[in-house]
Amino acid sequence: MGVGAIAALSDRRTNAPRRLAILFLCLFVVVGLGVAYLVGDLAKLQEAISVRESRDALRGVNDPEQLDQVLKQHPSNGLLRMVALANKDAVEIDAATRRLLSEAEPRDLSAPIDLSTASRNDLDALRRDLKAAETNAAALKPRYTALIKEERDKIENDAGTLGLGNAATARFMAMIDEQHRGMMTLASDVLAARAEYYGAYEKCAAILVREFGIYKVTNGQFIFPLASTANSYNGAAAALAAGAKRIAELEDERVTLRRSQLDKWKEFVGAR
Repeated sequence: MGVGAIAALSDRRTNAPRRLAILFLCLFVVVGLGVAYLVGDLAKLQEAISVRESRDALRGVNDPEQLDQVLKQHPSNGLLRMVALANKDAVEIDAATRRLLSEAEPRDLSAPIDLSTASRNDLDALRRDLKAAETNAAALKPRYTALIKEERDKIENDAGTLGLGNAATARFMAMIDEQHRGMMTLASDVLAARAEYYGAYEKCAAILVREFGIYKVTNGQFIFPLASTANSYNGAAAALAAGAKRIAELEDERVTLRRSQLDKWKEFVGAR
C-alpha cells in the first residue's frame, strides 16, 4: 500500500466520527421539527376542542345567573375560565357600586318620607341629609374611576395566567374595556339622576321649612296661601317624582346591561 493510500485511509478514519456527528445532528433536527409540528397540531386541536366545548356550553345560557353552574361543569376550559373572570368582574363592580352609592346617603333617601306629617325638626334634618348626599354623590366619580382601574389591573393579571396566548388575552381585555365603559356610563347616569332627585327633594323640604306654620294639609295635599308658592312646590314635587322614575328606569337598565354583557361573553367564545 502506497503512502497516498495510507493517507486517504487515515483521513477517512479521522472524518468518520465527524460525519456520524453531522448525521445525528441532521436526524435530531428532523425529529425536532417533526415533534414541533405535531405539538403545534396538537395545540391547534386542543384550541378547537376548547372553542367547541365553550360554544356548546354557553349556547343555551340566557341568564347570567345560570353561568356558575355551566362554568363548574368545565373547570379546565380556558375560554370558559375567561368568561368566569368577566362575570366575576361584572358582579364585583356592581356590588362595589352599590356600596359606594349606599355610603353616599346618610340615611335611606330612596323613597320620600311623608312630608305632610313631618315636623320642623324633621324637615331640617332631612335637608341636611339631602345636601350631604348630593355632595357625596358628586365626589363618587373619582372613587368609581379608581375602582374600575383596580379591577381592570386585577382581571388582566388573572387572564394572563390562563396561558391562552397574547391574541386571546388581548381580545378578552378589549371586551372587558367595553364592559367597563358600559358600567361607567350607567354609574354616571345613576349619579346624575340621584343628584337631580336629591336637589328636587331638598327644594320641597326647603319650601316647607320656609312656610312652616303657614301652609295647611288637606287630604295629604299642601295648601299654600300664595299661588306662587304652590307653583314652586308643585314644580319641585314634579321634579322629585321624575327623579324617582329615572332612578327606577336606570335600575331596569342595569338588568339590561347585565344581559348584554352575557351576549358579549357568548360572542367572545363564538356561541352567538
